[in-house]
Amino acid sequence: MSSSTVVLVLSALLLAHLTDALFNVVGSTQTVTVTGRLVCQGQPASNVLVKMYEDGTIYDSKLDSTKTSTDGTFRVSGSYTKILTMDPKVNIYHKCNYNGVCSKKLTINIPDYAVASGSGSSTNYDIGTLNLANQFSGESTDCIH
Repeated sequence: MSSSTVVLVLSALLLAHLTDALFNVVGSTQTVTVTGRLVCQGQPASNVLVKMYEDGTIYDSKLDSTKTSTDGTFRVSGSYTKILTMDPKVNIYHKCNYNGVCSKKLTINIPDYAVASGSGSSTNYDIGTLNLANQFSGESTDCIH
């Protein structure tokens, strides 16, 4: 790769990062809360890692992280400043019916109507009860989370 190509790629990455930072300054703060219950073959899926992200164009920004309680319930909440409506998603990392080295990763995109304006007010988006033993479209494996 030539040095001019490297400079061009680095400049594009820097511009994307600065643009994202600028939008975070001039945008409006938005908040979202997601709750749910995870089960594995009908039993509570406890100690399952759940992370909420703002789905960014270049990179995702982590908003919150938790592990499910003994009854399989979780709650994640986060705020983000952005010009457009934020695009939150929840990643669930589990090993239900899976003996691989890495975890299975299930991503749930949160709809726009679940996002509230401001940092103090938040609507709750309840994903309901998910049986992690099911096959989900787009489910993958993830070793680094």
